[in-house]
Amino acid sequence: METLNERRVALSDGSATTLQQWGERGPIVVAVHGLGSSRRGWARLGERLAPQLRVVAYDQRGHGDHSASGPMTFERSVADLADVVAALGEPVDALIGHSWGGAVVVAGGRRTDAARVVAVDPMLQLGPGVWSESVLREFETIAAQSPQEREAAIRRSYTALPEIEVEAKLHAVRRLRFDAVAALGDDNGIDAGDWDLRALVHDYPKPLLVAVADPKRSVVPPAQRDEIRARGGAHVTLEVFEGASHSLQRDAFERFVPVLERFLDGRSR
Repeated sequence: METLNERRVALSDGSATTLQQWGERGPIVVAVHGLGSSRRGWARLGERLAPQLRVVAYDQRGHGDHSASGPMTFERSVADLADVVAALGEPVDALIGHSWGGAVVVAGGRRTDAARVVAVDPMLQLGPGVWSESVLREFETIAAQSPQEREAAIRRSYTALPEIEVEAKLHAVRRLRFDAVAALGDDNGIDAGDWDLRALVHDYPKPLLVAVADPKRSVVPPAQRDEIRARGGAHVTLEVFEGASHSLQRDAFERFVPVLERFLDGRSR
């Protein structure tokens, strides 16, 4: 059973977000959710790791209980992460992020003193038009639904998952500001092809685990995987989860957790 341990944190631009923590002792892992999720998206992982670690998740802009819906620039997202790390007031062992959050932690690993980084199917590049034709269209469909229709759709699509995952997604969709999703594309010129963060992985200065989904379901195409392996450097480990969806930390949970634990223990290489 999940025990809430939440607090508000002020950020450097005057906005505020909510932090939620699982675990009372051990190294700190800061978790950053992806588009359309919230801090509760890490609840299942937080509960699993709580006996050994403290997992701290927060809401990104336009999501969950973050007070602001913008700006949605990548720079601001990374600044928010740095603010959260600073607010904790003690060393952070690891950053973990999914998709949009995966890109944020890759950048955050270079900006903070976190010892290691985990990027789950990180959104490091989107080609021209992909945002509006695929990502934004999906969220526009959700936005057009009534709250009751959204929740019914979630329950139908999550039937194979534990209730903690269902409740996490419901928490997210009830609070999601769809204008912020659109602004993420606009503020970063994604449709124009300006979202290209691949160089952030090159010669990475600390241990980095890149966990990627099945090639047919991943936002990290095979050529980008090859680039990560070739140019990431000695600190980078790339793991492919065959058959897993983009949200592999949820759908391939029992396969992902042992890989994550080995990496956090320094046993991945």
